[in-house]
Amino acid sequence: MLISNFLFWLTTVSLVCLILERLFPWRPQKLVREGFRQDLFWIVFNGHTFSYITAGLFLWIANHLSMVFYQLGAKPPESWKLLSEWPLWAQFFIFLVFQDFLEWCIHNLLHRVPILWRFHQLHHSIITMDWLGNMRFHWMEIIVYKSLKYIPLIMLGVHWQVILGVAVTSLTIGSLNHSNLNWGYGPLRYIISSPRYHLWHHDMECHYKNGQNFAIVFSLWDYLFKTAWYIPGKHAKQLGFKGIETFPKTLLPRLVSGFSTNRSR
Repeated sequence: MLISNFLFWLTTVSLVCLILERLFPWRPQKLVREGFRQDLFWIVFNGHTFSYITAGLFLWIANHLSMVFYQLGAKPPESWKLLSEWPLWAQFFIFLVFQDFLEWCIHNLLHRVPILWRFHQLHHSIITMDWLGNMRFHWMEIIVYKSLKYIPLIMLGVHWQVILGVAVTSLTIGSLNHSNLNWGYGPLRYIISSPRYHLWHHDMECHYKNGQNFAIVFSLWDYLFKTAWYIPGKHAKQLGFKGIETFPKTLLPRLVSGFSTNRSR
């Protein structure tokens, strides 16, 4: 079915965000801004193509990891199925919260660990924020996220529809957060990340040592762990990171960026 295809949701969410930006723009911005055409590549590559390229690799790793557990006399993570008998709505809620917390932790690491930050710089090379920027990130980030999330999430054993639903939810919130929309969600901003809130994450100035507003879906984690930064009525005026002027601007160098050590936060 079409609605069970992530590419369908990627296209639908992108079109909705594009239309919302045209109807309710926050800042005066051109649709085809600098880097727009390159970001079309990133949305297809990161949102669709790379998963097929690496599918065999991740399956091979998962099978060998299971063998390691068996050899150690332990049950492999995928056999635990902690939530498999729960109703789908409960699976969805727990999986969403648990995955988002893991991703908040990983996102935090991307800013704290120098070698990971070098890959994450591609995402922070955004200087004009819009929905398309949500998918501008280095392919190594996919490997980092999938590797660190695999065992904790596979243990839950949730239904594939739940996995898809959570993926679409995260995609929707993430795309809206990068959109040129003056949305703050009122009191809900302490729970759900918003475009107004997330823009501060891309501020060139670090308001804490390693950055701020790491939330992907739930801003709650930032408020709990004191990494939230928000000034009502204002927004970050200069996006990027210090040293961005030396960061590659063309596609091929960006595909291999992060493997050198000449840039730091």
